[in-house]
This record gives sequence, C-alpha cells and structure tokens, in this order.
Amino acid sequence: MHKSFLPASILAGLLLAPAWAAPPTSGLRVLETFDVGANVYVRSLKLDRAKNSMWVGTSVGVHEIDLKSVKPKQTFTRKDGLANEYVFAVGIDSQGAKWFGTNAGGASRWNNGKWQTFFPMHGLADYWIYAFANDKKGDLWIGTWAGANHYNVKTGEFKTYVKELINEWVYGIAVDAQGRTWFGTEGGVSMYDGRKWRAWTHKDGLGAPNTDSLEASVNTGLGTRSRHDLSVEAAGKTTYNPNYVFSILSAPDGSIWAGTWGGGVARFDGRKWKNYNTTDGLAGNIVYSMVMDGKGVFWFGTNRGVSRFDGKTWKSIGPHEGLMDSNVYALEVAPNGDIWAGTKRGVARIGE
Repeated sequence: MHKSFLPASILAGLLLAPAWAAPPTSGLRVLETFDVGANVYVRSLKLDRAKNSMWVGTSVGVHEIDLKSVKPKQTFTRKDGLANEYVFAVGIDSQGAKWFGTNAGGASRWNNGKWQTFFPMHGLADYWIYAFANDKKGDLWIGTWAGANHYNVKTGEFKTYVKELINEWVYGIAVDAQGRTWFGTEGGVSMYDGRKWRAWTHKDGLGAPNTDSLEASVNTGLGTRSRHDLSVEAAGKTTYNPNYVFSILSAPDGSIWAGTWGGGVARFDGRKWKNYNTTDGLAGNIVYSMVMDGKGVFWFGTNRGVSRFDGKTWKSIGPHEGLMDSNVYALEVAPNGDIWAGTKRGVARIGE
C-alpha cells in the first residue's frame, strides 16, 4: 500500500504511482510505503513510545506519525520553529523533550509546545548535528561535525569533547550496558568510559578488506572542512573508506556494531573485530544505519537495501521488492516488530 506524509496542498500537485513489489524471495516484504516527495531524503527515524508515534526526519522538515492510524499528527518546518528543515537526527531526552539535529542549523528542542534552538554560542560544538543518545544518568550526548557534546538536561550545561575523539566528525553514538559511550566518527571508533578514552581504526580490524578493489574515497579522515565530502561515490562508482563509521550500535550481549563506508558492518566483542560484508550476505558494503529488534535480530540499512541477520542467516530486501530507493539512511523498530526504513523519496514498512 502506498501512502503519503505530504500535506494535502502539496500532495494535490503530485502524481503518486501505485506501489508495486515483486514477490519476495527472502521472506521479507514491504508492507507499506509512504511518500515524502520525489527529491526528499529521509535521514532519521525515532520511535516515541510514550506517544505511540514515529518521528520522521527529512530534508524538508520533520513529521510525527501516529502508529495506530499511520497518519501524520503534525509536521514541523522552519516556520514552526525548526532552525533548519534538513533534519539529520532525532532524539528524545529523559524528560521527554524532542531534539532535532539539523544540517547547519544547530539543534532545535521541542518540549510541551515550546521551541528552543541551540547554537555554538550556547555551548553546542557545531551547527551540524548528526546523532543523539541518552546516557545512564538521563543526560544527552550529541554528535556534531566538530566533536561531541554532553548535555546535562537538568542544568542545561554543555561539555564538549574534540581532541579526545579519534576524529571530530561524529555520525553515531551508542551507550552500552556498562555506561560507556561509543562514537562512530569519520576516522574510526572512540569509546569513553567516564575516565579514559580508547579508539579503534581499520588497522585494529575495523572494517572488511577492500575485496572489490574499490577506489579510495576522497575523504581524508582528518576532519578538515575544506577536504570533507559526504558523497560515497566517485565518478558514479562506490568508494571505500573503512575508517568512516556512519552508525554504531550497542547490543545486550556487550558487543558493539559499527557500520562502515565500504567495509561492511563490524562487530567488536571487547577483544577483536569481526567483519561482515557482501560475501557473507550483507546487501551492501556501505552501512548507513542499524537497529536490533525485540527478538535480538539485527537489521542493517545499506547502499543496496536492508539486510536482516539473526546471527546465522542473512536475508535482504531492496528496490526490486518495493523499497523506494536502494540507499537506506535510517532504520527503526516499531512496537509491533515492523521495521521502518528511510530512503530518498520516503519510508517503507518492512515485515516478514
């Protein structure tokens, strides 16, 4: 079923093609798709259990979707209070406030109908925000293009970490059961246990070897703005940068998972890294996003669709089966177990 999250005024001017999907070959299937616009990207998804809704962050604003009716509750753009419509990350802090990390617009917080936007002048590390994570004390970690912030939700105090990180460009943050914070950066993985910092790179085993002989990416991993490039392709071909970590996940068994650029997904057991790529069954070697569902199954959003891994068996689904695009930038698990996948043009709801 094909629906739309677009306002009626915009939807009236669009011709939406009916959804069609080939018979599933992996046991996975697209249950429903939701249109957000032909040239719009869905960059973030965040479940709000308290409100039974899903937040959908796009390149033109953010939607709150009611999970019962699967219809928009509300939509926020710049005119409503967002500092910038391009929303790369959505977070919900321990007090229930919603945080929207934007592209060059800082972080906008929405709480009980009131807006507040944070810029570097307020203590935020940068205007470019890519990740949020809650720590064990109820405070908030924020990943930016100029380091990471720790935000005390009670006092409103920001603390910034830059030199401590292996790289200042932070794309993913996860807090493990021990309270340690893990950062996925453009130059590898950093970990902070509250006292000491550690880091890992491709030299330590992070990311699979370049078995496809892909061209090295133009990103240097040095964190220099003048050389930075978000594109994962060069001359239309996929590139390789295993130190570049788009996403990071802490699993209940203590393992840490890191999604890399061209090196697949890497699992750290506390001693060494084990890598999985397309030769193992992963759909694509660029891993933008990942989640673990209530059954302990891992889901990976890649440049070639979504992969499901239960520890033994891989299953994948792509545009041929109904995804709106092959690049899956965001994943989230709904309370009923469905997987929501964000791509260019919209969101797909995936089931088995």
